[in-house]
Amino acid sequence: MKRLCILGSTGSVGQNCLRVVDGLADRFRVVSLTAGSNLAVLAEQILKFKPALVAVGRQESVEPLQQELRARGYRQPLDIVSGHGGLLEASTLPEVDFVVSASHGVTGLEATFEAIRAGKPVGLANKEVLVVAGELVMRVARERGVEILPIDSEHSAVHQCLRAGKGHEVRRLILTGSGGPFLRTPRKEFDFITPSEALKHPIWKMGGRITVDSATLMNKGLEIIEAHWLFGLRPDQIQVLIHPEAIVHSMIEFRDGATMAQLGVADMRIPIQYALTYPERVAVNGDLGLDLAATERLHFQPADVKRFPCLELGREALEKGGAIPCALNAADEIAVEAFLACRLRFSRIPRVIEEVMSETPAVELNSLDDVIECDQQSRQRAREIVARAED
Repeated sequence: MKRLCILGSTGSVGQNCLRVVDGLADRFRVVSLTAGSNLAVLAEQILKFKPALVAVGRQESVEPLQQELRARGYRQPLDIVSGHGGLLEASTLPEVDFVVSASHGVTGLEATFEAIRAGKPVGLANKEVLVVAGELVMRVARERGVEILPIDSEHSAVHQCLRAGKGHEVRRLILTGSGGPFLRTPRKEFDFITPSEALKHPIWKMGGRITVDSATLMNKGLEIIEAHWLFGLRPDQIQVLIHPEAIVHSMIEFRDGATMAQLGVADMRIPIQYALTYPERVAVNGDLGLDLAATERLHFQPADVKRFPCLELGREALEKGGAIPCALNAADEIAVEAFLACRLRFSRIPRVIEEVMSETPAVELNSLDDVIECDQQSRQRAREIVARAED
């Protein structure tokens, strides 16, 4: 039985992960969970999965969670910890065999990093871990002999396709994306896009930031960086195609001309279960099969980088390297936050990111402290740029 830690259990990926675990209860046991402030959902998860330890974001959340559990008659032994130290404790518990990194942003970076240092395999749904600290994380993973299995649907698809050949046989990797809700919206209307419109993704149900990133195609820019670190490919070997149906989740073209693609319905349980049960493929709980006859047509087109400049900003950050990807990620998070608060126009999101990147020196980040300092400085500069745009 595989014993799990789930970082970010109350988010969409975390909840889907627990759905998979529930369907394969004979294979998995939940040892630790971490969450932010969604105590009601966390309490339900504790009641159902009975972890030994739970970490919450703030000390102030501990007592309300305890009261909620007492009110529901929960009497199982449970250690509730909080804050930064609590995250690290949850991810490095000796009893944990596998860590699912599903917390958003850089919140779970250090917990994921320390889990790898402790020799624990990781299922990675938090792409920011590799975007901001890819070289550090992958170096430690190699040193400790730890496998990092992608949970993003696109990178999971690539991982599956690579089982058909060896890394040196790859000509190029093709990441696919639906194009988001504004694929055909005239550019002149981008100034007037509202948060509610940006949050209506045509395919996936996700959190706020990643949904807006899908609307700007920044998610594909971040995925280019992540793919580089996961699969060891050069930036020029990683391409993006728009695929509105979101059925082909990514492809690998081998040097002999053969192309392998992974197809499936748009359901995160598929890549989550693949990571949890790898290298096995086990029967899925429920019908997640793809009806190809009903699909009829699949469409592909190049990404329009003039319409969606965030895509090329991601590629530029990877090519420049050093601190630039960290600055890109931090600036994007602040810009998206400002847009969702109606303090920044949708069209200005890439401008904020580009300005922060241009002011960031491409110095190497040699430690997590360097990464955290770069992240904080980039966020502060992005806030200043947003404030100036509001004047």
